[in-house]
Amino acid sequence: MFPLQLLALTFISSLSLQDEEDEGERKEVMKEEVTESRYDLIFRRGDLLEVPRTLFTHFGIYLGGGRVAHFIPDILPLLSSDRYRIKQMVTNFRLLLGVIAKCGSVRVDHVDDFAFGAKILVNSTDKVCSCAALQGDAVAQRAERLQGDIAYSLLWWNCEHFVMFCRYGTAVSFQSFQFCKTVRKLLLSSGVAMVMVVLSPCLLLSGAAVSWSMVLLAALPPFLIWMAS
Repeated sequence: MFPLQLLALTFISSLSLQDEEDEGERKEVMKEEVTESRYDLIFRRGDLLEVPRTLFTHFGIYLGGGRVAHFIPDILPLLSSDRYRIKQMVTNFRLLLGVIAKCGSVRVDHVDDFAFGAKILVNSTDKVCSCAALQGDAVAQRAERLQGDIAYSLLWWNCEHFVMFCRYGTAVSFQSFQFCKTVRKLLLSSGVAMVMVVLSPCLLLSGAAVSWSMVLLAALPPFLIWMAS
C-alpha cells in the first residue's frame, strides 16, 4: 500500500502546484484588465496624448484598452525582420540611429511604456489648432491604418505630424516650427556673425594642415542639410 499512497500524494501535490500556477496566471490577467479599464476611465478612444521629454514632447493617439499608437524613429526595422525584437522597447541608441537614418515606425505600446513615468497631457492641442478635431473613433482608425514602417523626418514628419494628421487632418508640428524659428534667429544674429569674423582669420593662419576641427566644419553643412531635408 505504501507505493500507492506515495503515488497518490505525488499526484495531489502536482495538481496543487498546477492550481497555484493557474491562479497566478489568472491574477496577472485580472491585473492587466483592471489596469486597462482604469485607463479607459481616464482617456477616450481617439484622445491625443502628449508627454514631456528632456528636449522635446512626445505624442500618441489613445486606441483604448490601455494601448497607444505613436510614431518613433527606429533603426531596427531597417536592419532586421525579426518582429519580436522590433516589438521590444526602443532604446535611446536605436532611436538616435533611426533619426539619422530617417526610418521609423508607427507602433502600439501600453500607456505605461509610452509615458515612461512622465505626466500625460490630454488634447491640449485642441486649444491651439485652428482645425476642429475629428470624431474619436475616426482618429483612432487613422492611427491604426498607419501602423508599420514609415520614413521619419525630424522636421517634416515626426510624432507630432502623425498625431495632428490623425486628429485634425493636417500634418503640422509646432515643435518643428519653433525649432526652425530659433535656428533662424541664431544664424542671423550679430553674435554668430562676430564669431565667424574671428574664426575666419584663424583658419586662414592655420595653414594647409588638415585638422579634426576643419573636417568637422566641412562635414557639418551637408549633415545639417541631410537632417533638415
